[in-house]
Amino acid sequence: MSCLFLGVIRRQGCVGASVGVRSLTSIPSLPPAVAEFVKGAVEECKPSGVHVVTGTPEETANILAGLEKDGMVKKLPKYENCWLARTDPKDVARVESKTVIVTKSQRDTIPIPAGGVKSQLGSWMSESDWQKAREERFPGCMAGRTMYVIPFSMGPVGSTLSKYGVQVTDSPYVVASMGIMTRMGTPVLKKLAEGVEFVRCQHSVGRPLPLRAPLVNSWPCNPDKVLISHLPDSRKIMSFGSGYGGNSLLGKKCFALRIASRIAKDEGWLAEHMLILGITNPQGVKRYVAAAFPSACGKTNLAMMKPALPGWKVECVGDDIAWMKFDSQGKLRAINPENGFFGVAPGTSDKTNPYAMATIAKNTMFTNVGETSDGGVWWEGLNPPAAGVTLTDWHGKTWKQGSSAPCAHPNSRFCAPAAQCPIIDPQWESEEGVPIDAIIFGGRRPEGVPLVYESFNWQHGVFVGAAMRSEATAAAEHQGKVIMHDPFAMRPFFGYNFGDYLAHWLSMERRKAPTHLPKIFHVNWFRKDPASGAFLWPGFGENARVLEWIFKRCGREREDEAAKKSIVGWLPENGAIDTKDLGSKVDMGALFDVPKPFWQKETKELRAYFTQQVGADLPAQVEAELKALEDRVHN
Repeated sequence: MSCLFLGVIRRQGCVGASVGVRSLTSIPSLPPAVAEFVKGAVEECKPSGVHVVTGTPEETANILAGLEKDGMVKKLPKYENCWLARTDPKDVARVESKTVIVTKSQRDTIPIPAGGVKSQLGSWMSESDWQKAREERFPGCMAGRTMYVIPFSMGPVGSTLSKYGVQVTDSPYVVASMGIMTRMGTPVLKKLAEGVEFVRCQHSVGRPLPLRAPLVNSWPCNPDKVLISHLPDSRKIMSFGSGYGGNSLLGKKCFALRIASRIAKDEGWLAEHMLILGITNPQGVKRYVAAAFPSACGKTNLAMMKPALPGWKVECVGDDIAWMKFDSQGKLRAINPENGFFGVAPGTSDKTNPYAMATIAKNTMFTNVGETSDGGVWWEGLNPPAAGVTLTDWHGKTWKQGSSAPCAHPNSRFCAPAAQCPIIDPQWESEEGVPIDAIIFGGRRPEGVPLVYESFNWQHGVFVGAAMRSEATAAAEHQGKVIMHDPFAMRPFFGYNFGDYLAHWLSMERRKAPTHLPKIFHVNWFRKDPASGAFLWPGFGENARVLEWIFKRCGREREDEAAKKSIVGWLPENGAIDTKDLGSKVDMGALFDVPKPFWQKETKELRAYFTQQVGADLPAQVEAELKALEDRVHN
């Protein structure tokens, strides 16, 4: 069934088949299942043409030239092959309130919350409501635009841990960005021709031509109609109305977390919102660590850390997503399914993350950052530009230091190839993945939570992940400094019922095959001095001192080696964290204080959260861990 359209037209200077729609012969390049998916999308969305993306450099240059001509991006002459996009101010972040999972039963998607409370663990939409929403949005939505067909791989093409997708989109910005964030084009089509399964991804900015109203910033989007929907049973994603990366690069959070977490549950592995790093000690021993932090809590900074400890080395496998599966020896192995970094720009600098700065020096797409008059980019956290260089903000208006509004949007982004990272791990594209020795959870906790502690065991570690809380950030539409529950840093990304997700994690301990479970830790770089409000810990490269203790604990021979028991878990014993050359102002006592009144309040909050949000779906083992913590903090 590769019969599709009549007449293959090759556009001037464009590599890859571009096809006129009114006709009906075949595109020989599309495998039957892909052709069938594309045909259905064409019939629904009515584009004026179809372009099958090959991923060649010539094609990418052509896409970027078209974007520049349409005023959607602008070349940044200060760097090699770097581009700036400014979005409509109504299209700047993931829109959690418009992100849904569609299943037959609500309980497949979310635990049923207690007494009329709104679920914080995902949004369910019924199949009939979704069908209606689809019919109000997708028919004819690509009129006058080209539909791009993007075959892509999450993970190295051919790895047993990789999965495949095909995204159709009417946004050339998405094509350019997917070319950075995924392995895309002809090599993937060859794999699809072998008949491998793939996730069907359909995206439209929702602005058919001719336009009924003018665009803002030449950026097509339809904010009033945004809907990002996931159909885990049929492995489908349909996104409408937003061009912003988190909503439109469907390989990212939509596939790699929401759909993949459900595939992982069905197949017995884990798809997680985690960075992966390799750390090597001065003796040359190397371990790999996966770490889950909510957005804007320093994931990218940790993944690309420049250790302050002499002789230690950190290498980056990934900064955002980890897919992890036990191998035949029972070792948990992880791949980074992505091919690029989609990082928050503000706060990234030579001081906080020199390796990220080196990574984004070329071949990078910047979105909603400030622009310098000499053809460069700028954002909060960078040094002021040189004398005589002026700034334009993310709205395209002149900006001056001291202005009340920021120059770069707080959630402005860089999108850069991972291979450009100067400390990319030599095994980052290894087909079997890297062996994980430790899993770290963390968040922004201004009070009460120690710098680092280790869980008592796997079950307690799953509880620690479930109990994660953090100050809200700019990556989604939440505002301000509320402490939000963010279990496993997955709260916006669960692809199925959170109670079942916890049961899936707990089940790893009961695998029939041999199993070497990683140790589980919790860190908090963000504790503050209650008197001054200043951070107690310097963070960044100094975090290597904490990783050193974690590293040692992974190879321990005794349970209490370099550690002492506390009400929350194993804390480093006095002197176990190397403080040499750290400076006298770091108060280690305050960093490791575990105040009972704080934890009594914390357990009360957790009890209320689990009761209201998870209810009957909370596994008994997690309930038992909460009860044990309550007993410890009250005795």
